[in-house]
Amino acid sequence: MIANPFIVVENCKDEIRYYQSVFGGEIAILRKQGEEVLNADLHVEGVTLKFADTQAAKPVMKGDYVRVFLRIETEEAFQRIYGEFAAEGIINSEAYEAPFNGLLAIVTDRNGVCWVLSYYRT
Repeated sequence: MIANPFIVVENCKDEIRYYQSVFGGEIAILRKQGEEVLNADLHVEGVTLKFADTQAAKPVMKGDYVRVFLRIETEEAFQRIYGEFAAEGIINSEAYEAPFNGLLAIVTDRNGVCWVLSYYRT
């Protein structure tokens, strides 16, 4: 079994580029209607983040109470991603030293998606 985050946003065409600016990776457009992007994937370091426009997914409420847990490979990447989301979003829990010898933070991005960011020191 493989689980992939499925993130619903308004204006998928622009927002998929926003997430690419945060995470890097390659965009794959899966479905369009005219110039509107209805479904797209972002492939980042062996992981696929799936995106849908609100026109296609019709969410009940913004954010849908789903949190996406990310285990980030380096402290620098953790700080960069945390900063990017915090700049336009809401910090739910500031970055702190976690009991597992690493960092943890919870941030809601500008689209209402809640991210649990983690970095484990080895």
